[in-house]
Amino acid sequence: MVLLDFLTIGVFTGIILVAGLSFGKKGGDMKSFFAAGGAVPWSISGLSLFMSFFSAGTFVVWGSIAYEWGWVAITIQMAMCISGFLIGTFLAARWKRTNALTVAAYLTQRFGKTTQRYYTFLFLVLSLGYTGAFLYPVAKILNVVTSFNIYYSILLLGGLIMVYTAVGGLWAVVVTDVLQFVVLTAAVLIVLPLSLDTVGGWSRFIQEAPEDFFRLFNDTYTPGFILAFIGYNTIFIGGNWAYVQRYTTVKDSTAAKKVGFLFGGLYLISPLIWMLPPMIYRVINPGLTGLETEGAYLMMCMNVLPAGMLGLMLGGMIFATASSVNTSLNLAAAVLTNDVYRPLFPAAGNRRLMQVARIATLLFGLGTIAVAFMVPMAGGIVEVVLSIGAITGGALYAPAIWGLFSKKLAGRHILFVTGISLLINVYFKFISPELFSFSLDRSSEMLVGVFLPLVLLGIAETYVRRSTGSTHTEVEVGEKSMLTEEQQVLLAASSQRQNTYGFQVLGWAFISMGVLFVSLGTLAGSARWYLFFLGTLMVLLGVGLIRLSKKRKKINHSLVVDK
Repeated sequence: MVLLDFLTIGVFTGIILVAGLSFGKKGGDMKSFFAAGGAVPWSISGLSLFMSFFSAGTFVVWGSIAYEWGWVAITIQMAMCISGFLIGTFLAARWKRTNALTVAAYLTQRFGKTTQRYYTFLFLVLSLGYTGAFLYPVAKILNVVTSFNIYYSILLLGGLIMVYTAVGGLWAVVVTDVLQFVVLTAAVLIVLPLSLDTVGGWSRFIQEAPEDFFRLFNDTYTPGFILAFIGYNTIFIGGNWAYVQRYTTVKDSTAAKKVGFLFGGLYLISPLIWMLPPMIYRVINPGLTGLETEGAYLMMCMNVLPAGMLGLMLGGMIFATASSVNTSLNLAAAVLTNDVYRPLFPAAGNRRLMQVARIATLLFGLGTIAVAFMVPMAGGIVEVVLSIGAITGGALYAPAIWGLFSKKLAGRHILFVTGISLLINVYFKFISPELFSFSLDRSSEMLVGVFLPLVLLGIAETYVRRSTGSTHTEVEVGEKSMLTEEQQVLLAASSQRQNTYGFQVLGWAFISMGVLFVSLGTLAGSARWYLFFLGTLMVLLGVGLIRLSKKRKKINHSLVVDK
């Protein structure tokens, strides 16, 4: 990296931080801070969901698999599009109809406070593992490109993410997610043709790739693994407390469905673009082994990108991957504030609750940093992400999803299913290999982790239905609005003002990024016209968003005046 790359990273970081921190005065109450007013446009929420999930080590985890195994990485990621369509069809609208601020609040409505407390404890503990696993790839990216110490990288980036999430709340998260999506997509669209040019074109890449490099499956990632992976992601994306926010913070059930469909559509297309660069790098440099393969994506970028553009790509990767971290931080703070602190101190006012929310964000962020420090000792990010997912995904999130469809099961039933599932998964992962030298392969581990909880829930459902028959009283979930018509109008106007402000912030951020792209284009040599074209598109997009925000502002003002 050269000085221009570091300057570009600094400018990009400044744009992200200014965009995130600008929402500090807009998150003055619980619904604003944790639900962005409750009426986020579905397109923004869908892009934010994509970035929150997509960025969970995509460049490091799936880039490593793509370098080592080839096309199977694309197969795995494309499987996620099926999960998105399933969620859009069956789950997203049901979550919206619960009218709950968090999944913990839904669990309280549906199963009672005792059940909610157990799941809250489990969620917070396991979320530290997830979020630490998300933070590690961010630091790994910085470490590979700059040789900056991995642990200092974790501290630096974890601190930055904590600050703008604690100040800006959910709007800061979703707006920076959308900005990262556009910038990173533009950057990768430059990397791909330059990578193909470096390797000598499609024909040479295909000819010199390893044998079986373009197989859909292999011995590790079998069709059974893909089936289990679809099931896991349907449960994980459809039930993870952080991702459920993306369905509950939009306007209505129809918008919630569109969030899931947009996620699925993006995963139908994006794997082809994202995974080809590390696959191409396998032909250019086939010598990476072990944890070195986690840096394959970045090494390809270092080979082909011109000065300045590498810094922009690195900045995009860092903050895109950080999207998963800030999403989890905001959600964990929501649970700690809304579902732990507020029941203990019901007299606490809004100002006190907001102080607790921001302190909770910072405390959970510190825990995340501590967990990220331990990832290298656990065998690398691929092992950590897939193992945590297999062990906990179905057990923790499937019971809540089941409750959206069935009103028969009680809290004790779903707690039993979660407990038994976790115990069995932990046994096969840690105890059986030590005592009996028997362990499940990755496909079997994923299958057991996903389908065992579903089987147990089915058994419990059958037992309860036979035992209670038609005398069982079903629980109605979903809070009816207690607001007057005038209060509902004012609340809707407040949400629209936040949306309008969000468009305005995005517009100026896109204009800033477009100018940066064009400026880099003057120094980019062969990539010059790519940068000019993409930079101009960003400026036009930014201008369009600013005009839209002004138009919406006038409409919102006239509606309030009429009332």
